[in-house]
Amino acid sequence: MIATKPIDLRANLKSYLDNAFNGEPVIVSRKNNRNVVIVSEREYNDMMKAKQNAEYLEKLQRGIAALNADKGIEHEIIEDID
Repeated sequence: MIATKPIDLRANLKSYLDNAFNGEPVIVSRKNNRNVVIVSEREYNDMMKAKQNAEYLEKLQRGIAALNADKGIEHEIIEDID
């Protein structure tokens, strides 16, 4: 991981963006700890997918816990056959 200041980022933007694109995240340190991280679009998409998967798995776990606590609702499947 690379760390830089905004002034250096502006002076060497292409280099830092190339680093991020090639898998090396860039931390831009700012005042009052308002730092940001530059990552490639591919890495960002992977992080978002992992987050969504974690949220989905959490929802499944809550459903399983509800079933195990006998709080599930039984439904009857009605098939319409022509």
